[in-house]
Amino acid sequence: MNDRLRALYKTVILEHSNNPMYFEKKEVTQFVLKAHSPICGDRFEFFFDIDDEVVNNLSFYGHGCAISKASASIMVRKLRGQSIRKALTICAEFYNYVNIESALPEPMDEEFEAFSAAKIFPERKKCATLSWDEMSDFLTKYQNQ
Repeated sequence: MNDRLRALYKTVILEHSNNPMYFEKKEVTQFVLKAHSPICGDRFEFFFDIDDEVVNNLSFYGHGCAISKASASIMVRKLRGQSIRKALTICAEFYNYVNIESALPEPMDEEFEAFSAAKIFPERKKCATLSWDEMSDFLTKYQNQ
């Protein structure tokens, strides 16, 4: 892992893990989406509404390793207020960034770049993509109903 990636990994992932964005359990929302990895025990719930095809009031609560918690925090921040179509595009971009073996032509943003370290540690990919996979599956099904 190069020095830049190591620094991003430490600052982005540790910052979001220690101070997650929109980390709150909501009692009243239209949807509660659960993301759970039985292998490592990461467990999160996402609370949100969908109004006029827009993801609103998205927050999350739960526990997991630093990578999964930071990833969930970043996902929530990036998807809040986005149309379902745009949210699915963002999910696909994140997933590709974490999984594509070759270097992408240019970094999309530093937060996503920090998770590219998961390519070096394949066992951590599921931690990085857990929340994104669940949200993408949910939004795809919602859009197709």
